[in-house]
Amino acid sequence: MIVKTFPVPPLGCNCSIIGDPVTKRAIVVDPGGAVEQILNEVRSLGLIVERILHTHAHFDHFLASSELKRATGATLCLHEQDKLLWEKLDVQCKLFGVASAPALMPEHFLSDEEQIEVGELKGIALHTPGHTPGSMSFHFPSVQLVLAGDTLFRGAIGRTDLWGGDFDAIERSIRERLYTLDEQTRVITGHGAETVIGFEKDENAYIRA
Repeated sequence: MIVKTFPVPPLGCNCSIIGDPVTKRAIVVDPGGAVEQILNEVRSLGLIVERILHTHAHFDHFLASSELKRATGATLCLHEQDKLLWEKLDVQCKLFGVASAPALMPEHFLSDEEQIEVGELKGIALHTPGHTPGSMSFHFPSVQLVLAGDTLFRGAIGRTDLWGGDFDAIERSIRERLYTLDEQTRVITGHGAETVIGFEKDENAYIRA
């Protein structure tokens, strides 16, 4: 499995490229900005992007999604409960003083436990609400990897004081969906350093097992 994660502007969102080394098929998760940087990474890995997945619809996680779709033809995927946030991209950007352009609408709405196929690789979409109503995590059991977006950080959790945030929901998502994964599972977070499920269960400052 090919896994390449790197921060993109404007707020340092971790964008990830997940690829199958055999078929060269790939997904991009959370293309928050800098579409040319993302495309250059895809080309350097020799991959073909088939789907663009979003952990949630805060602007810094999908600002480059429309441009990436135009360049690759990949399918835009989001949980339907974040559709309103997606539609308010211009409002979100104005609040942070960031330039925006009209966003293409998602073509596929993700559901809980939906299978994600990347060539021959299999993953599972997990609905993990709390940071936003439609927050998703993407779990690849065979390689002990989960992309948790802004639900779980190293030593912390995502904000719940923004529109649609819900502390009780994010606590349930972390306890029942993420902390039940194998303790060796590597966690790619939405911002900052990655972590491991076992470490968070023991050391997270907000929610411990």
